[in-house]
Amino acid sequence: MTTLAQKATTLLDLHVPGTPVILPTVWDAWSANLAVTAGFSALTVGSHPVADSVGKSDNEGMTFEDLLTRVRQITAAVDVPISVDIESGYGEDPTRLIEGLIDAGAVGLNIEDTVHGEGGRLREAQEHADLVGALRAASDATDVHVVINARTDLFVKQVGDENDRVDRAIARMKLAAAAGADSLYPVGFHSDDDQKRLTAELPLPVNAIGHPVKNTPSALAALGVGRVSFGPLFQAVLAERATEVLGAWR
Repeated sequence: MTTLAQKATTLLDLHVPGTPVILPTVWDAWSANLAVTAGFSALTVGSHPVADSVGKSDNEGMTFEDLLTRVRQITAAVDVPISVDIESGYGEDPTRLIEGLIDAGAVGLNIEDTVHGEGGRLREAQEHADLVGALRAASDATDVHVVINARTDLFVKQVGDENDRVDRAIARMKLAAAAGADSLYPVGFHSDDDQKRLTAELPLPVNAIGHPVKNTPSALAALGVGRVSFGPLFQAVLAERATEVLGAWR
């Protein structure tokens, strides 16, 4: 059995710009087993698909303990590094977040800068970096280097002037990097030019969202990304296929 510390190191080492780690976004033991059987060596657990699977809403309609219950089921079913989308932190203390994830068998996290418990406001850049720093300090107090993927929602929320949005995202993400992040996630579907600029100017591997049908690993690799996840899109594609299959039986 690989230790959590070893799994964390493995996950971190997989982040290679230009040869990105593909982390299928899963939501339960079944989908995790599906991805591992298909040959993937690490996974991410998505908050949106997990919430859908338990009949709750995304944007922290479930609690941190709701999420951990599902994470425990996943880590009991597959023996690969697991990263977890913890949304904006569910109002929990950073130490509680880190200890809860490690106890559930996870070795990575995704933390976004939208504060769902406060009307969906965007954290200030330094405020988000400070949270990243607190998570890193909590991780450093353990023997597991939890891989922190720091996310900004500037693009998906279309905050501010589009003309300088990439500049502001880079500045925001650089603060998160300095605070202890391991990878950076300016979430959204970007033009090739913007994606190349993000990967060129950011100091850490960049996470890109990939559509499991419309995008290809080679195309994203060519843009210099270091990590690819699917958000809720893998679940959505499976739902579309299931609708087709079930439709024939109506």
